[in-house]
Amino acid sequence: MRRTLIACAVVGLMLWVAPGPASAQGEDVIKLPPAQTDGGMPLMQALKLRKSTRGGFGPDKPLSMQVVSNLLWAADGVNREGGHRTAPSAADWQNIDIYLTTADGLYLYDPKKHELKVLGREDVRAVAGQQPFVTEAPLNLIYVADMARASFGGKRMPEVEETWSFANTGFIAQNVYLFCASENLACIVRAMIDPAAIAKTLKLRPEQKAILAQTVAHFK
Repeated sequence: MRRTLIACAVVGLMLWVAPGPASAQGEDVIKLPPAQTDGGMPLMQALKLRKSTRGGFGPDKPLSMQVVSNLLWAADGVNREGGHRTAPSAADWQNIDIYLTTADGLYLYDPKKHELKVLGREDVRAVAGQQPFVTEAPLNLIYVADMARASFGGKRMPEVEETWSFANTGFIAQNVYLFCASENLACIVRAMIDPAAIAKTLKLRPEQKAILAQTVAHFK
């Protein structure tokens, strides 16, 4: 087990620091390094600097494994006992899944284990949006709502599940914005996506719906 975890960490480091066809072969899970939760920019300063970047992404500057770990924890990681997250969640549904597309593949973030599930090894960044920079940016996040988890007392709540899921997604996306402001990263959230194409590529169930996408990169 220990050897497997070490191998996953090394593979993940190769994946994000030096992407290429030989990286992360044959692994189903990439264990992320522990998130660095100390330090960072003061909140008011991060709010002052928070912005959407529609140009100036640095496609040739991949994000380090540690930055990705910190970003995902800030987005919707577990921050206290009981499995509660950094982002609010209506009725504690925790029904928003974060998929990642990079030059090396497609991944799903598991907040409870703080690891990435490897879903594929092809470059599917183009499915994450319709803007030209999407296919070049080192990281795109795709937010998918699982309506099967949108229940209260064991009963589905169709009258509010979509509205509340959009709210839950917004909380996560704003966490990413503030993290990027603190780390001097370029970032933009995008609604120009093709949900049907995403559902096909990500092999989503009928109860799952792509809500938004978000691009993160270094500035040029």
